[in-house]
Amino acid sequence: MRCAWAEQSDAERVYHDTEWGVPIHDDRLLFEVLALRGVQAGLAWRIVLTKREAFRRAFHGFDIARVAAMGDGAIATVLADRALIRNRLKIEAIRANARLTLRLIEDEGSLAAFLWSFVDGVPKVNVRREGEPLPVFDDASDRMSAALRERGFRFAGTAICYATMQSAGMVDDHALACFRRS
Repeated sequence: MRCAWAEQSDAERVYHDTEWGVPIHDDRLLFEVLALRGVQAGLAWRIVLTKREAFRRAFHGFDIARVAAMGDGAIATVLADRALIRNRLKIEAIRANARLTLRLIEDEGSLAAFLWSFVDGVPKVNVRREGEPLPVFDDASDRMSAALRERGFRFAGTAICYATMQSAGMVDDHALACFRRS
């Protein structure tokens, strides 16, 4: 048995079964998660999942330095790519957040150390029975969002931060009956 939300599409099933809730400590992968969760704002996650490979191509595999170095012409090319979600604010935020991420890494040592500090370096395991709604924020995501926004990050609200925490394994929200439960 898997979490009910993952039964709506093949992309969600594969993502749930192989990635969701698996701890990530790699800065590039964490940046990708944060960027894609920002793109998700107002959309279903399955839409973003179906376009993830196109986003990886457009944003150099989410190599933080390469994304930060993208000029306005490169952003215009990304905005013209029909394989992507072409929201100017979201696309420009990815580049801006990459630049801020480089500064954060310089200040904190790594994006991973910074993000994981909000859960004291240990995944938080929630108890949720099948059918109970998934949380969309908590105290840790509130603090993470405030810290990122204070640094100038865009598309870093508490719900985006909580979804990032779920994706990056900082929070385990698998239902009790789910085979992926910790």
